[in-house]
Amino acid sequence: MIERFKRVVRSYWPRLRLRTILLLTFLFVAALPGFGALFLRVYENSLVRQTEAELLAQSAALAAAGAVEWSGGNLRALPQQLVPQPPSIDLRMTRILPERPPPRPFAGRAGRADRAVLAWADRVRSIVHLTSRATLASILLLDAHGHVIVGTQSGASYAELPEVRSALSGQPATTLRRNGAYRQHYALEWLSRASDLRIHHARPVVADDGRVIAVLLLSRSPRVLFAGIYEDRGKIALGVALIFATLVALSGLLSRGIVRPIEALGEATRAVAEGRGSVPAAPPTGAIEIQALYQDFGVMAEAIDRRSRYLRDFAHAVSHEFKTPLAGIGGAVELLQDHPDMGAADHERFLANIGADAARLNQLVSRLLDLARADMAEIMEGVGANASEVLRRVADACSGAGFEVVPELGAALLSVSVPPAVIETVLIGLIENSRQAGASRVSVIAWACDGIVELAVRDNGPGIPAGDRDRIFEPFFTNRRTSGGTGLGLPIIRSLLQAYHGTILLERDDGRGAAFVLTLRACAAVPTQKA
Repeated sequence: MIERFKRVVRSYWPRLRLRTILLLTFLFVAALPGFGALFLRVYENSLVRQTEAELLAQSAALAAAGAVEWSGGNLRALPQQLVPQPPSIDLRMTRILPERPPPRPFAGRAGRADRAVLAWADRVRSIVHLTSRATLASILLLDAHGHVIVGTQSGASYAELPEVRSALSGQPATTLRRNGAYRQHYALEWLSRASDLRIHHARPVVADDGRVIAVLLLSRSPRVLFAGIYEDRGKIALGVALIFATLVALSGLLSRGIVRPIEALGEATRAVAEGRGSVPAAPPTGAIEIQALYQDFGVMAEAIDRRSRYLRDFAHAVSHEFKTPLAGIGGAVELLQDHPDMGAADHERFLANIGADAARLNQLVSRLLDLARADMAEIMEGVGANASEVLRRVADACSGAGFEVVPELGAALLSVSVPPAVIETVLIGLIENSRQAGASRVSVIAWACDGIVELAVRDNGPGIPAGDRDRIFEPFFTNRRTSGGTGLGLPIIRSLLQAYHGTILLERDDGRGAAFVLTLRACAAVPTQKA
Protein backbone atom coordinates (compact mmCIF):
# COMPACT_ATOMS: atom_id res chain seq x y z
CA MET A 1 0.00 0.00 0.00
CA ILE A 2 2.78 2.39 0.94
CA GLU A 3 4.79 1.52 -2.15
CA ARG A 4 1.73 2.08 -4.36
CA PHE A 5 1.22 5.46 -2.74
CA LYS A 6 4.90 6.31 -3.31
CA ARG A 7 4.64 5.39 -6.99
CA VAL A 8 1.62 7.67 -7.41
CA VAL A 9 3.45 10.50 -5.65
CA ARG A 10 6.52 10.06 -7.85
CA SER A 11 4.42 10.12 -11.02
CA TYR A 12 2.83 13.47 -10.08
CA TRP A 13 5.81 15.00 -8.28
CA PRO A 14 6.52 18.51 -9.64
CA ARG A 15 10.00 19.43 -10.82
CA LEU A 16 11.19 22.05 -8.35
CA ARG A 17 14.35 24.07 -8.35
CA LEU A 18 16.60 23.86 -5.32
CA ARG A 19 16.21 27.57 -4.65
CA THR A 20 12.42 27.14 -4.77
CA ILE A 21 12.52 24.42 -2.12
CA LEU A 22 14.80 26.46 0.11
CA LEU A 23 12.75 29.61 -0.43
CA LEU A 24 9.50 27.88 0.52
CA THR A 25 11.09 26.36 3.60
CA PHE A 26 12.70 29.57 4.79
CA LEU A 27 9.57 31.60 4.12
CA PHE A 28 7.47 29.19 6.13
CA VAL A 29 9.91 29.13 9.04
CA ALA A 30 10.29 32.91 8.95
CA ALA A 31 6.51 33.35 8.88
CA LEU A 32 5.87 31.10 11.87
CA PRO A 33 6.38 33.87 14.48
CA GLY A 34 4.18 36.18 12.45
CA PHE A 35 1.50 33.53 12.12
CA GLY A 36 1.72 32.90 15.86
CA ALA A 37 1.39 36.58 16.71
CA LEU A 38 -1.42 37.01 14.21
CA PHE A 39 -3.18 33.98 15.63
CA LEU A 40 -2.94 35.37 19.16
CA ARG A 41 -4.23 38.75 18.06
CA VAL A 42 -7.10 37.30 16.07
CA TYR A 43 -7.90 34.86 18.85
CA GLU A 44 -7.85 37.58 21.51
CA ASN A 45 -10.05 39.82 19.37
CA SER A 46 -12.45 36.89 18.99
CA LEU A 47 -12.57 36.50 22.79
CA VAL A 48 -13.42 40.20 23.20
CA ARG A 49 -16.12 40.03 20.54
CA GLN A 50 -17.50 36.89 22.15
CA THR A 51 -17.81 38.73 25.48
CA GLU A 52 -19.52 41.62 23.72
CA ALA A 53 -21.91 39.18 22.04
CA GLU A 54 -22.79 37.75 25.44
CA LEU A 55 -23.51 41.24 26.80
CA LEU A 56 -25.65 41.99 23.74
CA ALA A 57 -27.68 38.85 24.30
CA GLN A 58 -28.12 39.52 28.02
CA SER A 59 -29.14 43.13 27.51
CA ALA A 60 -31.56 42.22 24.73
CA ALA A 61 -33.23 39.58 26.91
CA LEU A 62 -33.44 41.92 29.91
CA ALA A 63 -34.77 44.78 27.77
CA ALA A 64 -37.43 42.52 26.31
CA ALA A 65 -38.43 41.25 29.76
CA GLY A 66 -38.56 44.81 31.06
CA ALA A 67 -40.71 45.99 28.16
CA VAL A 68 -43.15 43.14 28.70
CA GLU A 69 -43.31 43.89 32.42
CA TRP A 70 -43.93 47.60 31.70
CA SER A 71 -46.86 46.80 29.46
CA GLY A 72 -48.33 44.44 32.03
CA GLY A 73 -47.71 41.38 29.89
CA ASN A 74 -49.58 42.78 26.89
CA LEU A 75 -46.97 44.16 24.51
CA ARG A 76 -48.89 45.33 21.46
CA ALA A 77 -46.18 46.79 19.22
CA LEU A 78 -43.79 44.02 18.07
CA PRO A 79 -40.99 44.57 15.55
CA GLN A 80 -41.91 43.44 12.03
CA GLN A 81 -38.34 42.62 10.97
CA LEU A 82 -35.50 40.73 12.57
CA VAL A 83 -32.65 43.15 13.19
CA PRO A 84 -29.73 41.27 14.78
CA GLN A 85 -27.01 43.37 16.36
CA PRO A 86 -23.55 41.94 15.61
CA PRO A 87 -20.52 42.71 17.82
CA SER A 88 -18.82 45.98 16.96
CA ILE A 89 -15.66 45.86 19.07
CA ASP A 90 -12.32 45.51 17.24
CA LEU A 91 -9.14 45.78 19.28
CA ARG A 92 -7.27 47.22 16.31
CA MET A 93 -9.73 50.00 15.49
CA THR A 94 -12.03 50.67 18.48
CA ARG A 95 -11.03 53.65 20.57
CA ILE A 96 -10.20 52.78 24.17
CA LEU A 97 -11.74 55.22 26.63
CA PRO A 98 -10.50 56.00 30.14
CA GLU A 99 -11.89 54.17 33.13
CA ARG A 100 -15.59 54.81 33.76
CA PRO A 101 -15.86 57.84 36.05
CA PRO A 102 -17.95 57.64 39.21
CA PRO A 103 -21.57 58.74 38.82
CA ARG A 104 -22.66 62.24 39.72
CA PRO A 105 -24.88 62.52 42.79
CA PHE A 106 -28.53 63.59 42.18
CA ALA A 107 -30.48 65.62 44.76
CA GLY A 108 -33.80 66.16 42.91
CA ARG A 109 -37.20 64.58 43.66
CA ALA A 110 -39.01 62.14 41.38
CA GLY A 111 -42.47 62.98 39.98
CA ARG A 112 -45.49 60.78 39.12
CA ALA A 113 -43.80 59.35 36.04
CA ASP A 114 -40.68 58.68 38.07
CA ARG A 115 -42.71 56.80 40.68
CA ALA A 116 -44.16 54.63 37.92
CA VAL A 117 -40.65 53.87 36.70
CA LEU A 118 -39.54 53.10 40.26
CA ALA A 119 -42.44 50.74 40.75
CA TRP A 120 -41.58 49.02 37.50
CA ALA A 121 -37.92 48.85 38.57
CA ASP A 122 -38.92 47.10 41.81
CA ARG A 123 -40.71 44.45 39.80
CA VAL A 124 -37.70 43.71 37.51
CA ARG A 125 -35.05 44.10 40.23
CA SER A 126 -34.91 40.40 41.02
CA ILE A 127 -34.52 39.55 37.30
CA VAL A 128 -31.56 41.92 37.02
CA HIS A 129 -29.86 40.55 40.16
CA LEU A 130 -30.33 36.91 39.20
CA THR A 131 -28.99 37.59 35.68
CA SER A 132 -25.97 39.42 37.11
CA ARG A 133 -25.17 36.53 39.43
CA ALA A 134 -25.46 33.95 36.64
CA THR A 135 -23.39 35.87 34.06
CA LEU A 136 -20.95 37.66 36.43
CA ALA A 137 -21.67 40.90 34.58
CA SER A 138 -22.22 44.21 36.34
CA ILE A 139 -25.79 45.35 35.47
CA LEU A 140 -27.25 48.74 36.31
CA LEU A 141 -30.74 49.95 35.46
CA LEU A 142 -31.03 53.68 34.76
CA ASP A 143 -34.17 55.76 34.32
CA ALA A 144 -34.90 57.97 31.34
CA HIS A 145 -32.69 60.70 32.83
CA GLY A 146 -29.64 58.47 33.35
CA HIS A 147 -30.13 58.01 37.12
CA VAL A 148 -29.39 54.65 38.73
CA ILE A 149 -32.60 52.99 39.91
CA VAL A 150 -31.36 49.38 40.24
CA GLY A 151 -27.81 48.70 41.37
CA THR A 152 -25.17 50.29 43.54
CA GLN A 153 -25.15 54.05 44.14
CA SER A 154 -28.86 54.36 43.56
CA GLY A 155 -29.93 57.85 42.54
CA ALA A 156 -26.55 58.82 41.06
CA SER A 157 -26.33 59.88 37.43
CA TYR A 158 -24.47 58.32 34.49
CA ALA A 159 -26.13 60.60 31.97
CA GLU A 160 -22.79 62.06 30.84
CA LEU A 161 -21.39 58.75 29.56
CA PRO A 162 -21.42 58.56 25.72
CA GLU A 163 -22.87 55.05 25.68
CA VAL A 164 -25.67 56.13 28.03
CA ARG A 165 -26.45 59.20 25.92
CA SER A 166 -26.66 56.96 22.82
CA ALA A 167 -29.01 54.54 24.63
CA LEU A 168 -31.21 57.41 25.89
CA SER A 169 -31.59 58.45 22.26
CA GLY A 170 -32.78 54.95 21.41
CA GLN A 171 -29.55 53.44 20.00
CA PRO A 172 -27.60 50.73 21.88
CA ALA A 173 -23.85 51.41 22.16
CA THR A 174 -20.73 49.51 23.23
CA THR A 175 -17.46 51.05 24.41
CA LEU A 176 -14.07 49.82 25.54
CA ARG A 177 -12.71 51.33 28.74
CA ARG A 178 -9.70 50.86 30.94
CA ASN A 179 -10.19 48.71 34.00
CA GLY A 180 -8.76 50.47 37.02
CA ALA A 181 -9.32 47.42 39.23
CA TYR A 182 -7.22 45.16 37.04
CA ARG A 183 -4.42 43.22 38.75
CA GLN A 184 -2.05 40.85 36.94
CA HIS A 185 -2.62 37.16 37.76
CA TYR A 186 -0.32 35.37 35.25
CA ALA A 187 3.37 35.80 34.47
CA LEU A 188 2.81 36.41 30.75
CA GLU A 189 -0.46 38.24 31.01
CA TRP A 190 1.21 41.43 29.86
CA LEU A 191 1.24 39.95 26.34
CA SER A 192 -2.54 40.35 26.19
CA ARG A 193 -3.91 43.65 24.91
CA ALA A 194 -7.33 43.18 26.50
CA SER A 195 -6.31 42.09 29.97
CA ASP A 196 -6.74 45.59 31.47
CA LEU A 197 -9.89 46.48 29.49
CA ARG A 198 -13.59 46.28 30.31
CA ILE A 199 -16.52 46.21 27.91
CA HIS A 200 -19.43 48.58 28.64
CA HIS A 201 -22.74 48.19 26.84
CA ALA A 202 -25.84 50.37 27.16
CA ARG A 203 -29.25 49.30 25.76
CA PRO A 204 -32.53 51.21 25.94
CA VAL A 205 -35.71 49.63 27.31
CA VAL A 206 -38.41 50.79 24.88
CA ALA A 207 -42.11 50.76 25.70
CA ASP A 208 -44.72 49.71 23.16
CA ASP A 209 -45.29 53.36 22.27
CA GLY A 210 -41.63 53.81 21.28
CA ARG A 211 -40.67 55.77 24.41
CA VAL A 212 -37.38 55.01 26.19
CA ILE A 213 -38.34 54.26 29.77
CA ALA A 214 -35.01 53.05 31.06
CA VAL A 215 -31.44 52.09 30.10
CA LEU A 216 -29.59 48.90 30.91
CA LEU A 217 -25.89 49.52 31.54
CA LEU A 218 -23.85 46.32 31.51
CA SER A 219 -20.11 45.88 31.89
CA ARG A 220 -17.81 42.92 32.03
CA SER A 221 -14.12 42.15 31.55
CA PRO A 222 -13.41 40.06 28.42
CA ARG A 223 -12.20 36.52 28.65
CA VAL A 224 -8.52 36.41 29.58
CA LEU A 225 -6.28 35.32 26.73
CA PHE A 226 -4.48 32.56 28.60
CA ALA A 227 -7.68 31.32 30.20
CA GLY A 228 -9.19 31.18 26.74
CA ILE A 229 -6.16 29.29 25.46
CA TYR A 230 -6.55 26.78 28.24
CA GLU A 231 -10.23 26.36 27.52
CA ASP A 232 -9.52 25.90 23.79
CA ARG A 233 -6.41 23.79 24.33
CA GLY A 234 -7.75 20.99 22.14
CA LYS A 235 -8.18 23.21 19.09
CA ILE A 236 -4.84 24.92 19.66
CA ALA A 237 -3.12 21.54 20.08
CA LEU A 238 -4.61 20.50 16.74
CA GLY A 239 -3.21 23.65 15.11
CA VAL A 240 0.23 23.01 16.62
CA ALA A 241 0.07 19.43 15.37
CA LEU A 242 -0.79 20.68 11.87
CA ILE A 243 2.18 23.07 11.96
CA PHE A 244 4.53 20.29 13.00
CA ALA A 245 3.05 18.06 10.32
CA THR A 246 3.77 20.80 7.77
CA LEU A 247 7.34 21.05 9.04
CA VAL A 248 7.71 17.29 8.74
CA ALA A 249 6.33 17.48 5.18
CA LEU A 250 8.82 20.23 4.31
CA SER A 251 11.61 18.18 5.86
CA GLY A 252 10.54 15.27 3.70
CA LEU A 253 10.53 17.58 0.68
CA LEU A 254 14.08 18.68 1.47
CA SER A 255 15.09 15.07 2.05
CA ARG A 256 13.60 13.80 -1.21
CA GLY A 257 14.60 16.84 -3.23
CA ILE A 258 18.13 17.35 -1.91
CA VAL A 259 19.52 15.11 0.81
CA ARG A 260 18.60 11.62 -0.40
CA PRO A 261 19.56 12.28 -4.07
CA ILE A 262 22.92 13.70 -2.98
CA GLU A 263 23.55 10.70 -0.72
CA ALA A 264 22.67 8.33 -3.57
CA LEU A 265 24.94 10.28 -5.92
CA GLY A 266 27.76 10.08 -3.37
CA GLU A 267 27.40 6.29 -3.12
CA ALA A 268 27.29 5.97 -6.92
CA THR A 269 30.38 8.19 -7.25
CA ARG A 270 32.32 6.02 -4.80
CA ALA A 271 31.23 2.93 -6.72
CA VAL A 272 32.42 4.48 -9.99
CA ALA A 273 35.73 5.38 -8.37
CA GLU A 274 36.15 1.72 -7.35
CA GLY A 275 35.26 0.58 -10.87
CA ARG A 276 32.18 -1.41 -9.86
CA GLY A 277 29.23 0.71 -10.88
CA SER A 278 27.81 3.61 -12.82
CA VAL A 279 25.84 6.78 -12.10
CA PRO A 280 22.12 5.92 -11.93
CA ALA A 281 19.32 7.91 -13.49
CA ALA A 282 18.27 11.05 -11.62
CA PRO A 283 15.41 10.46 -9.14
CA PRO A 284 12.15 12.09 -10.28
CA THR A 285 11.64 13.70 -6.85
CA GLY A 286 15.00 15.48 -6.93
CA ALA A 287 15.31 19.21 -7.51
CA ILE A 288 16.04 20.37 -11.04
CA GLU A 289 19.62 21.27 -10.10
CA ILE A 290 20.11 17.84 -8.54
CA GLN A 291 18.81 16.13 -11.68
CA ALA A 292 21.17 18.25 -13.78
CA LEU A 293 23.98 17.26 -11.39
CA TYR A 294 23.16 13.60 -11.96
CA GLN A 295 23.32 14.11 -15.70
CA ASP A 296 26.64 15.95 -15.44
CA PHE A 297 28.08 13.20 -13.24
CA GLY A 298 26.85 10.61 -15.72
CA VAL A 299 28.55 12.42 -18.60
CA MET A 300 31.71 12.80 -16.52
CA ALA A 301 31.70 9.10 -15.60
CA GLU A 302 31.31 8.13 -19.25
CA ALA A 303 34.09 10.52 -20.24
CA ILE A 304 36.36 9.11 -17.53
CA ASP A 305 35.59 5.56 -18.59
CA ARG A 306 36.21 6.44 -22.23
CA ARG A 307 39.45 8.21 -21.33
CA SER A 308 40.54 5.25 -19.20
CA ARG A 309 39.97 2.86 -22.07
CA TYR A 310 41.79 5.25 -24.37
CA LEU A 311 44.77 5.47 -22.01
CA ARG A 312 44.81 1.70 -21.57
CA ASP A 313 44.77 1.10 -25.32
CA PHE A 314 47.20 3.96 -25.85
CA ALA A 315 49.64 2.54 -23.29
CA HIS A 316 49.41 -0.85 -24.97
CA ALA A 317 50.07 0.71 -28.38
CA VAL A 318 53.00 2.77 -27.04
CA SER A 319 54.57 -0.28 -25.45
CA HIS A 320 54.16 -2.19 -28.72
CA GLU A 321 55.60 0.62 -30.83
CA PHE A 322 58.56 1.14 -28.52
CA LYS A 323 59.23 -2.57 -28.07
CA THR A 324 60.33 -3.19 -31.68
CA PRO A 325 63.06 -0.49 -31.93
CA LEU A 326 64.18 -1.15 -28.38
CA ALA A 327 64.48 -4.84 -29.14
CA GLY A 328 66.46 -4.02 -32.30
CA ILE A 329 68.81 -1.72 -30.38
CA GLY A 330 69.26 -4.27 -27.60
CA GLY A 331 69.97 -7.08 -30.06
CA ALA A 332 72.48 -5.01 -32.04
CA VAL A 333 74.30 -3.92 -28.88
CA GLU A 334 74.43 -7.52 -27.64
CA LEU A 335 75.91 -8.71 -30.95
CA LEU A 336 78.48 -5.93 -30.91
CA GLN A 337 79.45 -6.85 -27.36
CA ASP A 338 79.67 -10.56 -28.10
CA HIS A 339 81.70 -10.13 -31.32
CA PRO A 340 84.28 -7.42 -30.80
CA ASP A 341 86.23 -8.77 -33.78
CA MET A 342 83.24 -8.25 -36.09
CA GLY A 343 84.09 -7.07 -39.57
CA ALA A 344 83.93 -3.37 -40.36
CA ALA A 345 81.00 -3.78 -42.76
CA ASP A 346 78.90 -5.70 -40.21
CA HIS A 347 79.95 -3.30 -37.49
CA GLU A 348 78.79 -0.33 -39.53
CA ARG A 349 75.54 -2.11 -40.45
CA PHE A 350 74.65 -2.79 -36.83
CA LEU A 351 75.51 0.76 -35.83
CA ALA A 352 73.31 2.02 -38.67
CA ASN A 353 70.45 -0.14 -37.40
CA ILE A 354 70.95 1.24 -33.89
CA GLY A 355 70.90 4.78 -35.27
CA ALA A 356 67.73 4.12 -37.29
CA ASP A 357 65.93 2.60 -34.32
CA ALA A 358 67.06 5.49 -32.10
CA ALA A 359 65.85 7.98 -34.70
CA ARG A 360 62.47 6.21 -34.83
CA LEU A 361 62.25 6.32 -31.03
CA ASN A 362 63.08 10.01 -31.10
CA GLN A 363 60.44 10.60 -33.77
CA LEU A 364 57.84 8.64 -31.75
CA VAL A 365 58.62 10.64 -28.62
CA SER A 366 58.37 13.92 -30.54
CA ARG A 367 55.02 12.96 -32.08
CA LEU A 368 53.72 11.73 -28.72
CA LEU A 369 54.57 15.13 -27.26
CA ASP A 370 52.67 16.76 -30.13
CA LEU A 371 49.68 14.50 -29.46
CA ALA A 372 49.78 15.28 -25.72
CA ARG A 373 49.86 19.03 -26.47
CA ALA A 374 46.92 18.60 -28.84
CA ASP A 375 44.93 16.61 -26.26
CA MET A 376 45.66 19.18 -23.54
CA ALA A 377 45.22 22.26 -25.72
CA GLU A 378 43.39 25.10 -23.93
CA ILE A 379 40.67 26.87 -25.84
CA MET A 380 41.42 30.55 -26.37
CA GLU A 381 38.13 32.43 -26.24
CA GLY A 382 37.54 35.22 -28.69
CA VAL A 383 40.11 34.05 -31.26
CA GLY A 384 39.29 33.61 -34.91
CA ALA A 385 40.79 33.21 -38.32
CA ASN A 386 39.87 34.12 -41.84
CA ALA A 387 39.69 30.66 -43.40
CA SER A 388 40.04 32.05 -46.93
CA GLU A 389 43.31 33.79 -46.13
CA VAL A 390 44.74 30.72 -44.38
CA LEU A 391 43.79 28.49 -47.33
CA ARG A 392 45.44 30.79 -49.83
CA ARG A 393 48.58 31.03 -47.67
CA VAL A 394 48.84 27.25 -47.25
CA ALA A 395 48.20 26.71 -50.99
CA ASP A 396 51.03 29.09 -51.90
CA ALA A 397 53.42 27.46 -49.40
CA CYS A 398 52.72 23.83 -50.36
CA SER A 399 52.40 24.15 -54.16
CA GLY A 400 55.40 23.57 -56.43
CA ALA A 401 57.69 20.84 -57.80
CA GLY A 402 54.87 18.95 -59.52
CA PHE A 403 52.48 19.27 -56.62
CA GLU A 404 49.48 21.60 -56.67
CA VAL A 405 47.09 22.78 -53.91
CA VAL A 406 43.93 24.41 -55.31
CA PRO A 407 41.63 26.35 -52.95
CA GLU A 408 38.02 26.58 -54.15
CA LEU A 409 36.38 29.43 -52.24
CA GLY A 410 33.21 31.43 -52.60
CA ALA A 411 33.12 35.17 -52.93
CA ALA A 412 32.39 35.71 -49.21
CA LEU A 413 35.25 35.49 -46.75
CA LEU A 414 34.80 32.63 -44.26
CA SER A 415 35.74 33.19 -40.58
CA VAL A 416 36.06 30.43 -38.00
CA SER A 417 36.62 30.45 -34.22
CA VAL A 418 39.96 28.63 -34.50
CA PRO A 419 43.43 30.20 -34.37
CA PRO A 420 45.16 30.51 -37.76
CA ALA A 421 48.12 28.39 -36.61
CA VAL A 422 45.82 25.46 -35.80
CA ILE A 423 44.17 25.60 -39.23
CA GLU A 424 47.57 25.77 -40.91
CA THR A 425 48.84 22.78 -38.91
CA VAL A 426 45.76 20.70 -39.79
CA LEU A 427 45.80 21.56 -43.51
CA ILE A 428 49.55 21.09 -43.87
CA GLY A 429 49.33 17.71 -42.13
CA LEU A 430 46.60 16.50 -44.51
CA ILE A 431 48.41 17.87 -47.56
CA GLU A 432 51.69 16.19 -46.54
CA ASN A 433 49.86 12.88 -46.09
CA SER A 434 48.49 13.24 -49.64
CA ARG A 435 51.94 14.10 -51.01
CA GLN A 436 53.53 11.07 -49.28
CA ALA A 437 50.72 8.84 -50.60
CA GLY A 438 51.62 9.80 -54.20
CA ALA A 439 49.02 12.48 -54.97
CA SER A 440 49.91 15.37 -57.26
CA ARG A 441 46.90 17.59 -56.69
CA VAL A 442 44.91 18.53 -53.57
CA SER A 443 41.76 20.63 -53.72
CA VAL A 444 40.33 22.39 -50.66
CA ILE A 445 36.66 23.39 -50.95
CA ALA A 446 35.13 25.67 -48.31
CA TRP A 447 31.50 26.58 -47.67
CA ALA A 448 29.40 27.86 -44.75
CA CYS A 449 25.90 26.88 -43.57
CA ASP A 450 23.94 27.60 -40.34
CA GLY A 451 26.92 28.84 -38.32
CA ILE A 452 29.17 26.00 -39.50
CA VAL A 453 32.14 26.18 -41.88
CA GLU A 454 33.11 22.96 -43.66
CA LEU A 455 36.39 22.31 -45.48
CA ALA A 456 36.64 19.38 -47.86
CA VAL A 457 40.25 18.26 -48.57
CA ARG A 458 40.44 15.89 -51.58
CA ASP A 459 43.46 14.53 -53.44
CA ASN A 460 44.00 12.50 -56.61
CA GLY A 461 46.13 9.83 -54.98
CA PRO A 462 45.47 6.09 -54.71
CA GLY A 463 43.05 6.58 -51.82
CA ILE A 464 42.78 4.62 -48.58
CA PRO A 465 42.22 0.86 -48.75
CA ALA A 466 38.76 -0.23 -47.62
CA GLY A 467 40.20 -2.37 -44.82
CA ASP A 468 42.08 0.58 -43.30
CA ARG A 469 39.34 3.23 -43.36
CA ASP A 470 37.94 2.37 -39.92
CA ARG A 471 41.38 2.49 -38.26
CA ILE A 472 43.11 5.52 -39.71
CA PHE A 473 42.38 7.66 -36.62
CA GLU A 474 43.78 5.06 -34.21
CA PRO A 475 47.13 6.06 -32.67
CA PHE A 476 50.17 4.32 -34.27
CA PHE A 477 48.16 2.84 -37.13
CA THR A 478 50.04 3.40 -40.40
CA ASN A 479 50.79 1.56 -43.61
CA ARG A 480 54.02 3.53 -44.10
CA ARG A 481 55.94 2.17 -41.11
CA THR A 482 58.91 1.19 -43.29
CA SER A 483 59.21 4.72 -44.63
CA GLY A 484 59.14 6.35 -41.20
CA GLY A 485 55.42 6.81 -40.61
CA THR A 486 54.40 6.95 -36.93
CA GLY A 487 50.60 6.73 -37.29
CA LEU A 488 50.12 9.82 -35.09
CA GLY A 489 49.45 12.48 -37.71
CA LEU A 490 45.66 12.03 -38.01
CA PRO A 491 45.16 11.54 -34.23
CA ILE A 492 47.01 14.82 -33.63
CA ILE A 493 44.85 16.59 -36.23
CA ARG A 494 41.65 15.22 -34.67
CA SER A 495 42.74 16.29 -31.15
CA LEU A 496 43.57 19.81 -32.36
CA LEU A 497 40.14 20.16 -33.96
CA GLN A 498 38.30 18.70 -30.95
CA ALA A 499 39.94 21.28 -28.70
CA TYR A 500 37.98 23.93 -30.64
CA HIS A 501 34.78 21.87 -31.03
CA GLY A 502 35.68 20.84 -34.56
CA THR A 503 35.54 17.44 -36.23
CA ILE A 504 37.25 15.56 -39.05
CA LEU A 505 35.65 12.70 -40.99
CA LEU A 506 36.79 10.49 -43.83
CA GLU A 507 34.50 10.48 -46.84
CA ARG A 508 33.73 7.17 -48.48
CA ASP A 509 35.81 7.65 -51.62
CA ASP A 510 35.20 5.86 -54.90
CA GLY A 511 38.83 4.87 -55.51
CA ARG A 512 39.83 8.20 -57.02
CA GLY A 513 41.68 9.60 -53.97
CA ALA A 514 41.21 10.30 -50.30
CA ALA A 515 38.79 12.96 -49.05
CA PHE A 516 38.45 14.42 -45.55
CA VAL A 517 35.74 16.84 -44.32
CA LEU A 518 36.58 19.31 -41.55
CA THR A 519 33.76 20.98 -39.59
CA LEU A 520 34.50 24.22 -37.73
CA ARG A 521 32.39 26.75 -35.88
CA ALA A 522 31.86 30.04 -37.67
CA CYS A 523 32.37 33.38 -35.96
CA ALA A 524 32.17 37.08 -36.73
CA ALA A 525 34.18 38.29 -39.69
CA VAL A 526 37.90 38.67 -39.01
CA PRO A 527 39.59 41.62 -40.75
CA THR A 528 41.71 40.71 -43.73
CA GLN A 529 45.44 40.93 -43.00
CA LYS A 530 47.56 42.84 -45.45
CA ALA A 531 50.61 41.12 -46.84
